Amino acid sequence: MKLPQSKKTLVSLAEQNVTTIMPGYTHLQHAQPISYGHYLMAYYQMLKRDKERFEFNQVHTDVSPLGAAALAGTTFPIDRQFTANELGFASVYANSLDAVSDRDFALEFLSNSAILMMHLSRFCEELSMWVSHEFQYLELSDAYTTGSSIMPQKKKPGYGGTDSRKEWSRLRAFNGLTSTMKSLPLAYNKDLQEDKEGVFDTVKTVLPALKVFNGMLQTVHVNKERMQQATENDFSNATELADYLAAKGVPFREAHGIVGQLVLKGIQTHQNLQDMSLETLQQAAPQIEADVYHDLQSDVAVERRHSEGGTGFDQVKAQIAAAKEALS
Repeated sequence: MKLPQSKKTLVSLAEQNVTTIMPGYTHLQHAQPISYGHYLMAYYQMLKRDKERFEFNQVHTDVSPLGAAALAGTTFPIDRQFTANELGFASVYANSLDAVSDRDFALEFLSNSAILMMHLSRFCEELSMWVSHEFQYLELSDAYTTGSSIMPQKKKPGYGGTDSRKEWSRLRAFNGLTSTMKSLPLAYNKDLQEDKEGVFDTVKTVLPALKVFNGMLQTVHVNKERMQQATENDFSNATELADYLAAKGVPFREAHGIVGQLVLKGIQTHQNLQDMSLETLQQAAPQIEADVYHDLQSDVAVERRHSEGGTGFDQVKAQIAAAKEALS
């Protein structure tokens, strides 16, 4: 698996964008500003778990069935541990029936591959938005885009196997073998011959997909100014104002309502929270003072998220340092 290269590329790109600010989304709506490096490290964590799953899968695959014979073992005086060692296996099946009928190792591989492809597909679906005219957060290299048959201006992401169609095909392979296995009695049945095609095809799909994914990441251009601007003409700092009021002693439930009314006023008057006058803010909550404008800045909002695993710059740097140590 070429997961380590992709993880290294994600970490490298994250390290370059610790202080790059972008909108964080829930329900595809602006929620709170976050570090783009933090966003990338979320996908690093996904790939890290993918690698761990494949490593555990190897434990279940590295088991010798030799000596199980048809299902009951053999009368010949063989040394199964010796043959396993000679063939490079770490252990032997403890039960001859299980040895003949087990395909868990193949199911695990297909399941792990489906999850991995889901992660790549998820990243690429978001990438399709980030490179669109409406967002323009990122720009892909021409090497990873395609044109249109009739529209000269089009520059479409060409993921080469990391899209949802390929992810769905891996899921079908897993579901297909699961459906084959679920009704089979012990021990051997000819249906078990169907275990190989999906596995081989999955290898042919996943390895190139990882190569394309890694190359695409290495050549992506990040429009840092565009990302930051997207957090300065919205209300993603509303939570900062609610937290500010809570720190002043206002119960958060009340603070939530106060800020909600200010957001409504901002929508009606075409003003962002940070653009409202201090008088307007104080009419809603007299506890607000001039220092609130500092807290309402998007980069300050990100930097202050110091909780472990949060989007604060120091926390993102800590995530990157831990990842680099693990990768080394």
